[in-house]
Amino acid sequence: MKIKHVTFEGLAAVELLTPKLRLVAITARGPRIAFWGRPGGANLLLWAPGKYRRGEWDLLGGHRLWATRPGADEAEETYAVDDRPATVVLRSDGFTVTGAPDPRQRTRRGFTVRALADDRVAIDHFLRNDGDMLWSGGLWALTCTVPSARSAYVVPLGDGSAWDYATIIAFRTWGGGHGGKGFDDPQFRFTAEALVLRPSGRENKRMVKAEAGLIAMHAPAQRLLFVKQAPYRPEAGYPLGTNLALYVGPKNFMVEMETMGPAATLKPGQTLKHRETWRLAPAPSAPTAPELRRLAKA
Repeated sequence: MKIKHVTFEGLAAVELLTPKLRLVAITARGPRIAFWGRPGGANLLLWAPGKYRRGEWDLLGGHRLWATRPGADEAEETYAVDDRPATVVLRSDGFTVTGAPDPRQRTRRGFTVRALADDRVAIDHFLRNDGDMLWSGGLWALTCTVPSARSAYVVPLGDGSAWDYATIIAFRTWGGGHGGKGFDDPQFRFTAEALVLRPSGRENKRMVKAEAGLIAMHAPAQRLLFVKQAPYRPEAGYPLGTNLALYVGPKNFMVEMETMGPAATLKPGQTLKHRETWRLAPAPSAPTAPELRRLAKA
C-alpha cells in the first residue's frame, strides 16, 4: 500500500494505492473523492469539474459528504462549503481530509479513508459541531458513478425473516424542481429479493429502507463490482424512514449511490460519524442479492 500527495487534473490531492485499487481525494476543494477504480484502469466515478452547476456550486462529481436535515434529505446549506479548500493528514493506513468551516452552521465535515485489505477501504465520514449551540441532522454520503448501457445497480431488500418488508420512496418531483415525470419508471424493477436499477437516461430516484445497507454497481466493461455498505440501525430515525438511495441523472450522465445515517442532535464539541465500506471485486455479470450478501460478509 502507498499513500502520497499527488496532483489530480491540476488539483492538489492525496492518493491511496494497493495492488487492487486506486483512490484519489482532492484537497484543493471539497473534501471530495475524485477517482475510484483499479490501478491503471478506468475511473468508476463521474469527474466533470465545471460541467454541472447549481448557481455558484459546482457538482464536480466523485464522492462527497452532505448533511440531511430533520425530516428532509436535502437543504440549501448542505453544500455551502463544498468548493473551498480542505486540509489533509496522512496516516500509516490512509488519510483524513477535513473541509472548511461552515461559518453559518459552525460545523466542519470530512472523512477518513483507511485501507482494510488490497480490495477494500473504510470511509469514516464525520461532522463536528464547532459552535456554542445545538446542531441536529444526519450524514449523507453520495457517490457519483458513470453508468454504461449495460450497467446494473442492485440493492438487496429485507432482513430475510418471516416478517420481512422493505420501504420504497418514489417521487413525482423533488428539490430544485427535478423529476416531474410521475411514479411509473421501468428503469427500476424488483426481483424476489432486490431492487434493481438499469439506467436508461430518465431522471428519477428511489429512496429505500434496506437493512443490509448494501448498494452495488456492476460495471460490465471493466467486469467489476463496486459494493458499498453502511450499517443500518432499525431503532434510529432516517430521512423519510430510508437509509439508501439511487439517483439517475438526465441522459445517464451519472447514477448516484447514496447512503444515509440516522439523525442526531450534537452538543457543542460533539461529532457525528457515518461509516461506509467500499470494495472492488471481479464480476463477469450482475450479482444476485444472496451473492451480494455473501460477498459483503467475506
